[in-house]
Amino acid sequence: MSKSSLLAVSPVDGRYARQTEPLREYFSEFALIRYRIRVEIEYFIALCEIPLPQLADFDAGRFESLRDIYRNFTPEEAERVKDIEKTTNHDVKAVEYFIKEKFREMDIMKWGEFVHFGLTSQDINNTSIPLSIREAVENCWLPLMEEVLDIIRRMAEEWKDIPMLAKTHGQPASPTKVGKEFKVFQVRLEEQLRQYSLLTYPAKFGGATGNMNAHKVAYPGIDWPAFADSFVKGLGLRRSCPTTQIEHYDNLAAIFDNMRRINTILIDMSRDIWTYISMEYFRQKVNKNEVGSSAMPHKVNPIDFENAEGNLGMADAVLTFLSMKLPISRLQRDLTDSTVLRNVGVPVAHEIIALNSLKKGLGKLILNEAAIEADLERNWAVVAEAIQTILRRENYPNPYETLKALTRTGSVINHRTISDFIDGLDVTESVKEELRAISPMTYTGF
Repeated sequence: MSKSSLLAVSPVDGRYARQTEPLREYFSEFALIRYRIRVEIEYFIALCEIPLPQLADFDAGRFESLRDIYRNFTPEEAERVKDIEKTTNHDVKAVEYFIKEKFREMDIMKWGEFVHFGLTSQDINNTSIPLSIREAVENCWLPLMEEVLDIIRRMAEEWKDIPMLAKTHGQPASPTKVGKEFKVFQVRLEEQLRQYSLLTYPAKFGGATGNMNAHKVAYPGIDWPAFADSFVKGLGLRRSCPTTQIEHYDNLAAIFDNMRRINTILIDMSRDIWTYISMEYFRQKVNKNEVGSSAMPHKVNPIDFENAEGNLGMADAVLTFLSMKLPISRLQRDLTDSTVLRNVGVPVAHEIIALNSLKKGLGKLILNEAAIEADLERNWAVVAEAIQTILRRENYPNPYETLKALTRTGSVINHRTISDFIDGLDVTESVKEELRAISPMTYTGF
């Protein structure tokens, strides 16, 4: 950890800086400027490809040199943009002036006024930011999410035949399988990821108030809405239309809500595993150099799942705020979305921290079959459901009430208790044999 990270206000850029460093390529101020330049350059190239009459003589062979402006963008150049902003007091206008400086250096300023032609700042922001979110999610978040999901899948398969006492309301309940309980989380996550795959990243691209007024008045013969649709699609986004001056953010809110649901599932899983560890169903691999407690030498705490739960909760809080706030803007626009959008990387960072913790925690789990078997053996009362169900099938009088009277006396219910009960039933021997075959270890359903 560098000295600068020790001075960071947020743990995202401080304590956890090594984990979140890849996100700087998408959510830092430097990254935002570079994405804005990327959109401006690609827009200029798209205008050349129409071509607009005044751009018909622009050499298409220079397109890649133009793209190098953002591909080779440096922190020093970002500082130049910030210096320009000190004069303009407008961040997007500073980007436009920076690009025009580059045009002068390349001796192509003849076409410089077509940089940012007919646009408003939100045409740039509302394409740059969704693009940065999509690429961060696809390059950083999704691969890590799939790694965690693959671990869960392996556990579901590896432990699919291990019987385990279920707990409903914290009380012993009909047995289940260890692998099946992991399968529940697997399927829940897979469903949310399927829903995520159906979502689109929205972009607003329509001029000062969404109607492409300036474009139409300058070139009334061009189908500008079709151009805008195609341009935005080329960036991997989907154009929202109609809009006001800004993106209405409904689809972006849907993405945030989907991520929040995934986080909530992971919180649920983290709490369950934490509880299983406290029940000694799982042990954790020990690192001899790690300290569990500053006072109690014996402790090996489930800190990875606690860390994950805390960071997922932080992410959920910010995502909830973003999805509720961003779709609301006074009339054709106010500026509240601008400052809020600068925090989009914060929940993603907390999710990255949480997913890394889950990877580490899941990798340390050791199944303690002895403890699981002992808990099943202590809870023969859970086969009461099975017995009373078969007795119902046999039309035995009051089977539920009979088993209720047996199992709620406060006395210990063990194998012998159940065996003696079965022996005393007025049913055929074949039914008794069927009942004797039931145990907490075998009564696990499908």
